[in-house]
Amino acid sequence: MRERRDEVNRAILLEEEEKARIQKEMSSLTDRLSKLNESLARKTRAREEYDRTITESEQAYMKILESSQTLLQVLKKERDTLGKKRVTHTG
Repeated sequence: MRERRDEVNRAILLEEEEKARIQKEMSSLTDRLSKLNESLARKTRAREEYDRTITESEQAYMKILESSQTLLQVLKKERDTLGKKRVTHTG
């Protein structure tokens, strides 16, 4: 009877050691998971900020492009008008 008890006791001790090891691993993994989540949150915010900046830059570029095209059209009209005035004055 004593022998069976000692055998069960050794099994209990081994399982308690394994349980402690697993709990330590779980704690370590939980810490790693927490740090990864924090890092992902920071990087996601940074990416969103980059996306906003890119979108704003593209919109500003399009406005500049539209303005330059409008200015070019105005300059061409002015050139044509001045050319007609010269023809009228010299003719």
